Parts: sequence; C-alpha cells; structure tokens
Amino acid sequence: MLEGIQAKRLTGALVAVTFLVIALGGVIRVYDAGESCPDWPTCFGTLGFDVSEAEQEAWYEANPDEIDSRGAGHRYTTFQIFTEWAHRLLAGVVLGPLVLLNWLLVRRDEGLGSEARLASSVAVALIIWQGAVGWLTVRMDNEHWSVALHLGSALAFMLSLIWLWLATSRDHGELPDWAGFESASEKWRSRLLWLSVATLITLFSGVFVSTTNGANTGCGVSGLYESWPLCRGELLTSIHDWVLQSQIIHRWLVVGVGVALLMASRTIWKEVGSDSVLCKWIWGSTALYLANIGIGASYILSWDLSDGYTEYLSLIHLLLASLSFIVLTTTWMGTTIALVAEVDDE
Repeated sequence: MLEGIQAKRLTGALVAVTFLVIALGGVIRVYDAGESCPDWPTCFGTLGFDVSEAEQEAWYEANPDEIDSRGAGHRYTTFQIFTEWAHRLLAGVVLGPLVLLNWLLVRRDEGLGSEARLASSVAVALIIWQGAVGWLTVRMDNEHWSVALHLGSALAFMLSLIWLWLATSRDHGELPDWAGFESASEKWRSRLLWLSVATLITLFSGVFVSTTNGANTGCGVSGLYESWPLCRGELLTSIHDWVLQSQIIHRWLVVGVGVALLMASRTIWKEVGSDSVLCKWIWGSTALYLANIGIGASYILSWDLSDGYTEYLSLIHLLLASLSFIVLTTTWMGTTIALVAEVDDE
C-alpha cells in the first residue's frame, strides 16, 4: 500500500511538472528561443546555458552545418538560451528518471490492477518518444509540423499520467469527489471523444498560425471590428493562401468547436443536472474554451506599431487551449474508468 500511495503522489507531482514543461515550451516560442540551443542534448557543445556571443560565433564557425534559419550572424541572449536549457533539464533530467521510478513503484504495489500498470508503461514509452521528438524538433529547426508533434506528444504524455493517477486512486478507493466520475452512456463517451479531438485540432491550428511568419497578421492589424471579430473588415473571407490566411481558418474551427461545446453543456445540464460531476467537468472545459477566445481576441487587438503583439497573451492562449483539451479528455477517461469499475464490480 505504501508504494501505491507514493506512486499516486509522485504521479500528481509529475502532472504538475509536465504542465510546467509545456509552459516553458510556450515561453521559448514567445521569446523566439526555439533554436537557441542548436545541438542536442548539449547546448553549443556545453552542459550550461551561459554562452557568450563570442562563444556562439566560435561554435558556429566550427559547426557551419548547424547554422539555423536566422543566419550565421544571429546571436541569442543568455535568457533565451536559459529557457531552452531549462526546458530540456526538466524534461530529460527530472521527468525522465522520475517516470522510471514511478513505473517501479507501481509494479511493487500488489493492490494496483493491470490498468495502472499499463498506464505507467505507456508513460515510460511516451517520455522516451518525447525525447526523440525533442531531438527531431531541434534538427528540423522548429518546422511547423515538428513543433505541433512535440506539443502533441507532451499532451499525450500528460494524459497518460492523469490516466495513471485516476486508475491508481480508483484501485485504492481514494478518488476524491471532484474526480468521482459516474459512468456515462456510450453516446456521451463518444461525444466527449469527438469534442476532445476537435479541440486538439483547433490547438494544432493555433500552433501553426503562431509559428508561421505573417500568419498572425493575416486578418490585419486595424483593431476592433476590422481585425476582430471580422477579418480585414469581412465576416466571410475567401481563402487565396492557406498558409498566410491560416488565422481565419483557425477562427472558423474555434467557432465551430465553441458552438459544439455550448450545445453539449446545455444538453448535459438538461439530462443529468448541475450536481453531476460529468456536468461540472463539461461546463468547466466550456468555460475555459470561451475564456480563451477572449484571450485570443485580446492578443489580436494588442497590436502596437512599435512593439508588435503582447506576446505573454499568446502564452496564456496556448496554456488555456491545452487546459481545455486536457479537461475534456480527462472527462472522457474518467467516465471510461468508471464504466470499467462498474463492470468489474458486477
């Protein structure tokens, strides 16, 4: 039992650290530091982050094939390098070993079932995969698809930890009331799955916009009404360039998923009532999603000719989008686990 309690606590801590890693990844993008450590797993051939401009120049001269998309003359600040270095440190040095330790703790606990053991194995596989994707992202100089893959893998890893926490808590009869999901009908579990997938698609489309030069200004920078909620003063804009106009595509996706979430929230309220844990989680994910629409609008409207966009809003936008997806998917996993528990009891 002691190992099970330790595994549950460690898993909860790993969820928090993983979200911090995702947040650091957002900081890296906001401060344009995605290529500030051009090699992997070292950084400019060192294990530290305090690399002067002269040292960067010398390293690039010795490794001309590693010059990134910004050109041979570009130099990174110590802060930019630190963000990438800290991101790697948390992911590789902290998360990796602790996930392996957690895997051992789960297997030492005889009170845990096969689902918890499977979830811990999936977490180990995904942290190894995430390291490989991190290397690939560096090698590909942060291409759109590699950044999206890196984020998607991080979210999948976090969900595997949440799955493990739910299964461990259930096996020991320690699920708190707020996570005590009732089993849902096949219809609702299917809806939750599709809503989760749709939310993930909008998240990826937002990542594409934020990592594409010129896409953020695709609807103009003329301020309220002209640039948001309209796009260059038009409600419906024809698409001539799918890349540069990806912002309007992202907006259409966001509106569609937002309407679907509102409809789901209204339906679940009428069917099971506001006291249901399932209802509260669906309403919570909808509230996060709608709040994030406001953050996205604030980011678009924050444009200033001298300073550009207020980039910390972009970071909040990413984190809220990730949270909305995580809450929805956790709801789907929770109802599925509750159904399995009911079947086992029978």
